[in-house]
Amino acid sequence: MKPVKTKAQIRDEINNQIANYLSDGGEVLAVPRGISGREPTIHPPLPISFDRDQQNRTPVTEVISAIEQRRQQKHPPAPPRRRNQPRKKLIYDDFGQPLRWQWVED
Repeated sequence: MKPVKTKAQIRDEINNQIANYLSDGGEVLAVPRGISGREPTIHPPLPISFDRDQQNRTPVTEVISAIEQRRQQKHPPAPPRRRNQPRKKLIYDDFGQPLRWQWVED
């Protein structure tokens, strides 16, 4: 299993890479706040507008009240289970292959 690096190890690696870049003559340019690194011609962001008219909503109070009434209705009792009725049961051999049907009492 591959050992997982801790955040401290990753941070140290990044700091070492930055130090090596700067020591080799590289420089960091200051970028003004609010400027994006994405090219405007490649997949421009979709415009977002929050000032459109609100849609009329359909009232559903009748539907909600009908659901609540159904939820609070008493359900009829379950039919009684048949007891001591014989039923067929499949008997398997030691290898899991079906052998025969046998009638058993519960």
